[in-house]
Amino acid sequence: MMTKQDLMEKRHNTDQLRQNSSLSPLHAEQLGQSIASSWQRSSSAEIPKNRLAAPLTDLKKTTSSSTLAQALQHCAQDLKHIAEQSSMVLAVGDIGSTIIWAASSPQMQSAAESVHFIEGGQWREELVGTNALALSLKTQQSSCVFSSEHYMSSIHDWVCYAAPIIDPYSKQVLGVIDLSTTWPKHNSLALLAAERCATIIQSALLECQKQRLFIRAFSVPQVLFNGKMLVLTPRQIEILTILALCPQGLSLDTLHQALYGERKVSMGTLKAEMSQLRDLLGGMLGSRPYRLLAHVEADFLMTEQSLDAGYIDSALKLCTGVFLAKTESPFLCAWRDCLESRLSDAIFKANETDVLLKHVAHFPEAIDAVERLIELMPKNHPVHQTLLKYKNL
Repeated sequence: MMTKQDLMEKRHNTDQLRQNSSLSPLHAEQLGQSIASSWQRSSSAEIPKNRLAAPLTDLKKTTSSSTLAQALQHCAQDLKHIAEQSSMVLAVGDIGSTIIWAASSPQMQSAAESVHFIEGGQWREELVGTNALALSLKTQQSSCVFSSEHYMSSIHDWVCYAAPIIDPYSKQVLGVIDLSTTWPKHNSLALLAAERCATIIQSALLECQKQRLFIRAFSVPQVLFNGKMLVLTPRQIEILTILALCPQGLSLDTLHQALYGERKVSMGTLKAEMSQLRDLLGGMLGSRPYRLLAHVEADFLMTEQSLDAGYIDSALKLCTGVFLAKTESPFLCAWRDCLESRLSDAIFKANETDVLLKHVAHFPEAIDAVERLIELMPKNHPVHQTLLKYKNL
């Protein structure tokens, strides 16, 4: 446990480091590499110097995870009780660091409202700089941001503890939870409390997703039903993907056209596929029209939602391979072309070099990402010269 003197010294040392125009390796080590890297990204993000509160958005216009919102309905009272008993403010953010739910103790309510640490507050790093919500999502690990480690001066009196919320079935990161209070109340055990709160939400996810289908279509296609891997043919995965993209349902004729196009495949063949899928899904496949009755989540739907919400980094992280690379479905090929076009547009707006480098690692032929990296990286950086050579191959 740190004493008051220890905390004051820690804050003083951080304030001293903030005065430096650049951090030496030793100073970066003292500060912590994740915070040092975040400071570097924040300083190049062109955040208004007079920004004292997070930008607000109308949650009705965002595409926050419905799965996460559904789970919060089951555990909101428990989380609210934790916030009140701990004299903290507790917030849940989506994959783009936008707060979709918050509860505050009386001691923190005014402070939280003044900086928009409330529902609709956008705490992405490129908007407000270093903060625990964004850092936890960035690293996909628990994070603590103390006092003036925050970028915005208006929250230098805060200490924040955040942990990612991980879907118990798909293992995808769905969002983040944050517990915040004033820096003199810093307690290293509070990070465990944040992780405990993330566990409460993950338990609620298990409870409310008992009939749940998750589809992976990037890289190696897979389908999980209630957490168990289904053994499916590529054609069956294509069918489920089409139905996931058409939640209103499709007639047999329309599904046949979307799946086979002009290929000469009988309606009986498709009917047999649907019968097998209905057996595998335990009746969670409706007919007239054909539609999925289970709760559906998918990496490609999450990517689309991230792009809709402007979460470019999240979208690129989700794309770990080509969407159904071997499909011949005209519907799925057209959807893939549309997605790739949107991703290319997003790449030219991306500012995170590490995210773009990972994207190039997954997609060596992504010249758009290479060109954007050339724009972003200093000309004297070793990788810059490598990228120039790669582009000219």
